[in-house]
Formats: sequence, C-alpha cells, structure tokens
Amino acid sequence: MKALLSRAVGGPETLVLEELPDPTPGRGEALIEVKAVGVNFPDVLIIEDKYQFKPERPFAPGGEASGVIAAVGEGVTHLKPGDRVLAMTGWGAMAEKIVTDAAKLVPVPADMPFDVAAGFVMTYGTSMHALKDRAKLKAGETLLVLGAAGGVGLAAIEIGKAIGARVVAAVSSDAKAEMARAHGADVAVVYPQGPFDKDGSKALAAQFKEACGPNGADVIYDPVGGGYAEPALRAIAWEGRYLVVGFPAGIPSIPLNLTLLKSCQIVGVFWGAFATRDPKANQQNLVELLGWWKSGAIKPEISEHYPLEKGGEAIARLASRQAMGKVVVTVG
Repeated sequence: MKALLSRAVGGPETLVLEELPDPTPGRGEALIEVKAVGVNFPDVLIIEDKYQFKPERPFAPGGEASGVIAAVGEGVTHLKPGDRVLAMTGWGAMAEKIVTDAAKLVPVPADMPFDVAAGFVMTYGTSMHALKDRAKLKAGETLLVLGAAGGVGLAAIEIGKAIGARVVAAVSSDAKAEMARAHGADVAVVYPQGPFDKDGSKALAAQFKEACGPNGADVIYDPVGGGYAEPALRAIAWEGRYLVVGFPAGIPSIPLNLTLLKSCQIVGVFWGAFATRDPKANQQNLVELLGWWKSGAIKPEISEHYPLEKGGEAIARLASRQAMGKVVVTVG
C-alpha cells in the first residue's frame, strides 16, 4: 500500500509518498480501505512537532478518514467487511489502508459520499462539543463565530442555527461572507487582516459590537486566536462564554480584567481529548449530527479535493488560511 509519510520535522513539502506493507488488524481492531481523508489544522502542526501529540516517525498525517472495512480482528462482532465507516485516528490516515480500534468507528449512512464523511467528524464533532457541551448554547442567544468560512467555522454556523441561535459570522473577505450567509449566518462581518495596532484593535471591537447588538455575543467561537481574540472578547455579553478552539493567527494574550467586567467565562475546547475521555458522549453527539445531516439542517462544504500524492499541498492550502469549507484528500 501507499502512504504519505513524515520522516523529518518540517512543513508539508517534507512529506514523501512511499510503499509500505499492508497492515493486519489485531484483536479488537479493523482494517479499513481508505476512501477519503479530512484535512485539519492539527495536520499542519503535527508534522512540525508543534501539536500536543508527537508520534514516533515515520508516520502519516491525517486525523480522520472514511472508508470500507476490509477485515476485522478477533473479537470484533459489530462490524464486517464491506461496512462503510468513519475513523478518528489522530494521525496515520493519509494511507491507502489503516488499522484502528474498531470500537471507535462510526457507521456511515449509505447515501453519504465518502468525501463528505471524511470531512465530517473533526469539524462538526469539535463545533458540536464546543457549542453543546462547553458553551451550552441556547435558542435565542447570539453566537459570534470567528474564521466563519473555514471548516469548523461553517460547522459552528450550522450547529448554532440548528440549536436556534442568532449567528454572526466574522470573516476576512466578501467571498467568505457570502459563503457564511449561504450556510445560515444571520449577519456577516468582514474584518481586516491583522496584526492590529491599538486603534485597529478598537475599531475591530466596535465592528463586532455593532454586529452582535447592544447586549453583545452570548457565545464567541474562536478558532483563530491572535489579534482577533481581544476585540471579540470586548463584544461579549454579560455572563457570556468565550470558546478557545485554535490559534492559526497565534496564541493571544487576554487582559483578564475584561472577564471580570463582563462576568464572563473563557472556556477551553479540546475535542480530541473529550472524544477519548468520554467516547459514549462523543458517539451521542455524532449520532445527533448525522441526524441533522439527514434532515438537511447541516450541509458540509467540501471545497477542494487533492489526491493522496498531493496531500502535502492540501495541508499547505489549509495552512495558508485561504481555504473555504473543508479540504479533503481522496484515496484510490
């Protein structure tokens, strides 16, 4: 089989396509013929040794995949060859075949395309955990989503609308604003590119406040970080919840007096650890999300496809912060 491997610390250009022996499933495991792999920001970090987890090299990036069961190991009775599944792997998915824990696999509906399935788990799982479990977003509340045209941003918009919130989407271009509105955003704010000086930061905070309304944002979903974080926090409502999701723009420094003045919460969101620590709750979230997909309440946006041999280009595209929707690597 072929796999795209990280053999040395570095950017996407360091990845190499190699031929490896086919893996064999052990007890409690399943062998999957991979059809598609979702590309996520952790893929950018993990090959540079900047992620929370540092797997032993060589390894393939790719934290989520869709495919077909090719074989199952001893003790696996709930799956059989031919079943369509989603796999949450952490890393290793950019390969033609992978072995993973069968207990963590999620059945894929027969009418869900493999590319949609591959881009579903991490973005929608993260946003669902953030908004439902961590923020406890309620119908009628105002949700401000930063980076709203990216994979997790669009997922947050759709989940927010499914819950019944008013959604304000913050994006960096008119094209991204149009996409955010197409996925249900009530209001779209086009913010300037950072970094920001003091006046620029104040102006951005004023933009967010105007869009969110006089009471501010009850929940802020921030997968961007950097200089956008403090202006967004200044637009939070009394007793609002600020969700820390990611930092492609850098890790921000937040003046904690703002949390006192608004009596608000800064809440960390680490979906991967949640899925490992409470797999039952994560499975329940995914079942609810798949129900929303079947009803049409959520519509994943797969914007770009790359073949396996160009998986490095897919990761580089995501790292550029220019991609809209979900970037997927197709296999086979």
